[in-house]
Amino acid sequence: MIIVVCIKQVPEITEVKVDPKTKTLMREGVPSILNPLDEFAIEEALRIREKHGGEVIIVTMGPPQANEAILKCLAMGADRAIHLSDRAFAGADTLATAYTLAKAIKQFIPNFDVILCGKQAIDGDTAQVPVEMAEWLNLTQITGVKKVEVDPKGRKVVAHRETDEGYEVIESKLPVLLTAIKELNEPRLPTLMGILSAKNKETRVITAVDLDGDTGLFGLNGSPTQVVEIFAPKPRGKGTIILDEDPVATAKKIIQFLFEKGVI
Repeated sequence: MIIVVCIKQVPEITEVKVDPKTKTLMREGVPSILNPLDEFAIEEALRIREKHGGEVIIVTMGPPQANEAILKCLAMGADRAIHLSDRAFAGADTLATAYTLAKAIKQFIPNFDVILCGKQAIDGDTAQVPVEMAEWLNLTQITGVKKVEVDPKGRKVVAHRETDEGYEVIESKLPVLLTAIKELNEPRLPTLMGILSAKNKETRVITAVDLDGDTGLFGLNGSPTQVVEIFAPKPRGKGTIILDEDPVATAKKIIQFLFEKGVI
């Protein structure tokens, strides 16, 4: 089986910086990590390969420093990686990102069986890229997956997905796109041998000119949504503490305070 895992390198939430001109996150020179939910997708891909054989291929889009996240995936056990890195991809919104990833997968990994992604990334929290990518690839998508059973001979997958009302069990033909939640598994830690071997595994860097796509749909130019303004929320003021030795007196003061504030 050929399993593709789409990952993202995200800024450390304590080190987030915003470009004042483009209103997008500044990634170069900012400490970054592998998106935590993507680790569950990688782990599940490795388990599928261990059970059924095949290849796990990492795909990501980002600046050169995203190679750090790729190396972690390769150290965990992935076989090879594709890194989409070009200034033309910068500033992409979810739709442009999904389009670029889909084009790369269709062009360079056309015979894939399963695409796995983390449900969402911690920097944007939109959960839009995987489902939009499935639309670009005309794929069945099953989101919020907590359990996966793959039958390569029957060319099908049975996925248990979490919903607000409980969970659903869905059967789908391959190929299919799945998004992982943390209940899916427990990601493994890279071993010393895995870390050492990661640097010797193939990582192919793809630029905009390498893709058979509409360059007008890449990056900021291909993004129909634009960030107009980003600002930090105003800090909350200090609360009011009402205390009295007599509980009845305290209750009366609280009610009077709420009346004065127009709450009741």
